[in-house]
Amino acid sequence: MLGPLTNTIQGVVNFTWPMLIISIVIMVSVRITYIVKNKTRFVLYKELLMLVFAIYILCLFQVVTFQDNISLSGNNFIPFQEIFRYKITSRLFIKNVIGNMIMFLPFGFFISYYINPDSVKPTLVLTLIASTAIEVVQLIIGRVFDIDDILLNLVGGAMGYMIYNFMRRIGDKFPKIFHNEILLNIGSIIALVGLFALLII
Repeated sequence: MLGPLTNTIQGVVNFTWPMLIISIVIMVSVRITYIVKNKTRFVLYKELLMLVFAIYILCLFQVVTFQDNISLSGNNFIPFQEIFRYKITSRLFIKNVIGNMIMFLPFGFFISYYINPDSVKPTLVLTLIASTAIEVVQLIIGRVFDIDDILLNLVGGAMGYMIYNFMRRIGDKFPKIFHNEILLNIGSIIALVGLFALLII
């Protein structure tokens, strides 16, 4: 059922890996230089989170500017028009509806992590700004503008906030030993290796 979505993700990885390797090398070397020069404290799990967020933004750029995003009816400025065109079990529903929500779920999570909001509103505002910018740029470069994509991205951003908020609340209830920096570093390395393994397979 999630075949179209998985194929899209694998297609992005296959197409972007040269850019990602170059970007990672540049970002890591600049960041290490900054830390050494300014004698800033190095915290591995925080650095890895920043790196993953940067990689996500690069992949998001790749998806919204180079991947196929063909709408049979062209530009759509009417809310929910495109969403209800697809059958729930269809390939297009999974790719265009579910895909647009999942695509912005990490955005909502990372934004919530960095700004630590008291409510979902700041995350939604930042998601709205990012998603609207994407749709306007797509319109300018000859692709399609779809208001439904913005709505679905907002849902994805809200889901990311909810996941972050849930993890924060659960984390607060764990014993202090689980907040140990060494354990967080080890956990982040395992999570990163697992993520790359899933993308390569």
